[in-house]
Amino acid sequence: MANIALPGTSSFVGEFLILCGIFKNTVLCGFFSATGIILGGAYSLWLYNRISYGNIKRPYLEKFFDINKREFFMLLPLLVGTFLLGILPQIFLSALHMSVTK
Repeated sequence: MANIALPGTSSFVGEFLILCGIFKNTVLCGFFSATGIILGGAYSLWLYNRISYGNIKRPYLEKFFDINKREFFMLLPLLVGTFLLGILPQIFLSALHMSVTK
């Protein structure tokens, strides 16, 4: 869900900052950018729906299983980092503030 910049994820903060900068410069370009982001999110949801709930054959379901404990604990730091950057972006933005303002 971070791929479609769901609020509370790290991608949302980046896209929001980019759109704010574009709207300050050119409203028309900002409009087209926001439209592209919305269409990209809609396409990502459509693609996810096709992949996850599409025409899956029974033999494939018998061979593959859901995530196991080892895979879960490998993905957990990525999940925590994604939400941490989405909820508290100032952790990294404050370090960038001085160089960006100069």
